[in-house]
Amino acid sequence: MENASKEIADEYRRLGGQRVAVMDDNLGSTRKWDVDPPEAAKFWRERVETLSDRERRDVESFLPSLNDESDEPGPN
Repeated sequence: MENASKEIADEYRRLGGQRVAVMDDNLGSTRKWDVDPPEAAKFWRERVETLSDRERRDVESFLPSLNDESDEPGPN
């Protein structure tokens, strides 16, 4: 499924973004333990943090999920 939210999430990951999606009691959020590369951090600030709450949750839903170990970010 291709859409704007998926494209934003894919670009963030392509830039080396390390955030993962976390679903807790049906509330979505992201976590990151490693520092994003500068390009990914800037992209997140400019393209994701400026979105409405709903749009941001849509983008986050396309990030790898903490609840699914097969999607956890790993060494490149």
